[in-house]
Amino acid sequence: MIRRALLALPLLAGCAGVAVPDPVRLPRDSVDGAGDPTRAAVSRSAYAFADQTRLRGQPGDMARAIADMEFLAAALPFDPRFQQRDPLLPWQLAQARAEWRAALGIEPAQPAQPVIDSLYAVARASAQGQMVALPAGLFTPDGAAGTARLGAMPPLPQTARAASAAARLQAEAQFPVGRWRR
Repeated sequence: MIRRALLALPLLAGCAGVAVPDPVRLPRDSVDGAGDPTRAAVSRSAYAFADQTRLRGQPGDMARAIADMEFLAAALPFDPRFQQRDPLLPWQLAQARAEWRAALGIEPAQPAQPVIDSLYAVARASAQGQMVALPAGLFTPDGAAGTARLGAMPPLPQTARAASAAARLQAEAQFPVGRWRR
């Protein structure tokens, strides 16, 4: 019995590096109608970060775009529709996540769901003409400074590349190229 347990130890050691998905979801109001939240988040973030100057002075729109990217960074590496298509996408999303979290002062170890919920709260309040401070426990500086930073974000090139890569993979899945060539 002890011999079998000892033989199983190397197998268990191989499981130490297995990534466990961070269970995330977008709020119900993130998609109008009966759309797919993942596809909607990919499309919105690719549009938002294709020309980030559109978001300057729009803290609500930037909050929604970053919340969508936060969702994608946590969900796409484990989504079977995106998992096998590009092995670099998880790495690109991780680099982008580090970039926007550093720009906003979000703790790197913070789980994704509270970040998504907080950013969507800012987006909702901004759409109603109100200003909401981000939770101080979630962000390194005070919440008001984090909200002000959303309106004047620095360029996020890693985020733009990751959003573009996700959109490219989504388009390739929707419109496969080369399948019918002879």
